[in-house]
Amino acid sequence: MINQSRKGHNYKRQIPDKAKLHFRDEVIELNPEYADAYWKSGLAKGNLGNHKEALQNFTKAIELNPESVNAYNNRGVAKAELNDYREAIQDFNKAIELNSEYVNAYYNRGVAKADLSDYRGAIQDFTKAIELNPKYAGAYILRGGAKSSLGDIKGACLDWSKAGELGEAKAYDLIRERCN
Repeated sequence: MINQSRKGHNYKRQIPDKAKLHFRDEVIELNPEYADAYWKSGLAKGNLGNHKEALQNFTKAIELNPESVNAYNNRGVAKAELNDYREAIQDFNKAIELNSEYVNAYYNRGVAKADLSDYRGAIQDFTKAIELNPKYAGAYILRGGAKSSLGDIKGACLDWSKAGELGEAKAYDLIRERCN
């Protein structure tokens, strides 16, 4: 099993405080048909660790705007946080269907596949994320983990080395632990 971390790939990088969440909920009360308010409320709730409520908000955002790539991706993240990896993959698939160059959906789908021990599938998704963003250090780290899980230590070490070159400090810890 690879040691994946969704930190930095959940919802948004910036954790909103409860005051921002309250404001977003007020916007929903004023305009219950505003899809982005549900999406942003879902981001806030997810960042606060309330993944079930985040899931509800993303679902409502999708109902109001079925073309929302971000809502599908983030609903997938919420489902993955609730250990519903197969359903999460379906949402990542839909996000990719709507935007075939959406890097985070490939990355997140790769994480979900790795959580299901589908390391080959995870490698394909991390590779696509890297093709779309060659400087995505996190994708190199996790692709290396998936390769390691399949016994490809040389390939894993090459990926971790690249992640280190891109500034991912923990890559060097992995290299010290597993590549020497």
